[in-house]
Amino acid sequence: MSLLRDLYISRGPAAGFAAVGVFWGSFAALVPVLKPQVGLSDGQFGLALLITSVGAVMAMWLAPLAERGLGARALGVLTAMLAVATFLPGHTTNGVMFTLAMLGVTMSSGTLDVAMNARVSALEAQVKRSLMNLNHAVFSVAYAICAMATGFAREAGFGPAAVLTGGGLVIGLLMLQTFAAPVADAEHEADGVEVAPLSWTLLLPGGMIILIAFMSEQATEGWSALHLERNLGAGAAQGAVGPALLGVTMAVGRLAGQIVANRVSEQAVIRWAAVTAGIGACIAAAAPSLMVAYLGFSILGLGVSVMAPMAYAWIGRMVPNRYRSHAISRISVVGYAGFFIGPPMMGFLSEGFGLSTSFAVIGVLLFAVTLVLLPVLSRVALRRV
Repeated sequence: MSLLRDLYISRGPAAGFAAVGVFWGSFAALVPVLKPQVGLSDGQFGLALLITSVGAVMAMWLAPLAERGLGARALGVLTAMLAVATFLPGHTTNGVMFTLAMLGVTMSSGTLDVAMNARVSALEAQVKRSLMNLNHAVFSVAYAICAMATGFAREAGFGPAAVLTGGGLVIGLLMLQTFAAPVADAEHEADGVEVAPLSWTLLLPGGMIILIAFMSEQATEGWSALHLERNLGAGAAQGAVGPALLGVTMAVGRLAGQIVANRVSEQAVIRWAAVTAGIGACIAAAAPSLMVAYLGFSILGLGVSVMAPMAYAWIGRMVPNRYRSHAISRISVVGYAGFFIGPPMMGFLSEGFGLSTSFAVIGVLLFAVTLVLLPVLSRVALRRV
């Protein structure tokens, strides 16, 4: 019952998380047909996503200004922009048109992402409850449902234009909820917010943990279906199982994280989550069959699901209340780049060495969280205590 109550409290930003999941779940399962439709090789496809990531990062820098300017309507307006942008990529027929269409998607999605996370943080401060894991789980559920639905739609003969048109309509319905939900009243805290004199020895390793988590998630979302279809002979529906399994297991992991958030230290959770996710990525990379690859993506999803929310919580606990919002905004700038660095990196590695190598590199980066970043952040935490 507590999960349902928390979902009701955060129903506005939860609709935004679902909207983002609708697009990226559909897109992940469409990659094997979108890429040939626009006539791009693996490397060119990765380059197109890299170009769109620049616009997304710029949008994230401007997201706080957009949110302040739009006020209580911010989530609704930004969700509407994502709904419109969702229609475009499926109708593109060449690389330039695809890049421009995806630029619109990533800019609207990135701005919405920052705004809805900020809205969840405001709600957490208002109700004194952890809500971040639950809202990220909503994204994962929407992602998994749409990835599977897209796989079945492809099997039935529907192409990218039809699938993404349907996705845009669903996001339009979610937009209504973002407009209708009440907004947390955080104005009384505004006068107490200060620019935090925080060291990058604290913020950079925390942001890098989030970056690797998001990079692993988005790289798997964007390339797992192609890996399954190209290297293991999967059909369209079987290929869609890869990103769908990632979404399902991430949802399970985040719901579990919502329950244990106040019982286990963030450091311990991140350590074992990173090791688990790294093992899953390596299993998927070396998988000799579909079932083994499915197992690898499931293990990866369970591990990576809680890394970013726990990192946010850990950094938040290490700074004074009046500096917390500023600290979270700084590590978000580093962390959210992972959503856009992952797919291009996968494309370039795939072009030169194959998709199996790409997923193996993801595994190595996840192990680096436990071996390198956590010890650095732990030492900083001890000094601050």
